Amino acid sequence: MAGNKKTEGKASKGGDKSSSKGKGSSSKDDKAGDASSSKLKPATSINTRHILCEKHSKKEEALAKLKDGAKFDEVAREFSEDKARQGGSLGWKVRGSLDAAFEKAAYDLEPSTTNNSKYVEVKTGHGYHIIMVEGRK
Repeated sequence: MAGNKKTEGKASKGGDKSSSKGKGSSSKDDKAGDASSSKLKPATSINTRHILCEKHSKKEEALAKLKDGAKFDEVAREFSEDKARQGGSLGWKVRGSLDAAFEKAAYDLEPSTTNNSKYVEVKTGHGYHIIMVEGRK
């Protein structure tokens, strides 16, 4: 652990130098990043989970649980009305294999974990979806 502390100290010293030099350039990078979503690299497939509810009220209940800190997969097991019983897992899906509205929302979402999920809501012909993405490639 002592080695890690020394490494952290060195990293923070180096970080101080680069942050003082990089402030001007980082704001330019941020502007460019906002326009092109540089945080999310283009992906041809995503590993996704969802919670599907036919009724808006049930979707709202599931959202409330998520906002209260419940794990995404546990909420999916309790609320989702589809066949994906493994915590809402749909597995790896390639572009073009999902409903268009679902796919657009999913590919625009950054990856997260079931413990600390980032999710988006979408309504499709199947019902109300709460979507999270676990991986991109």
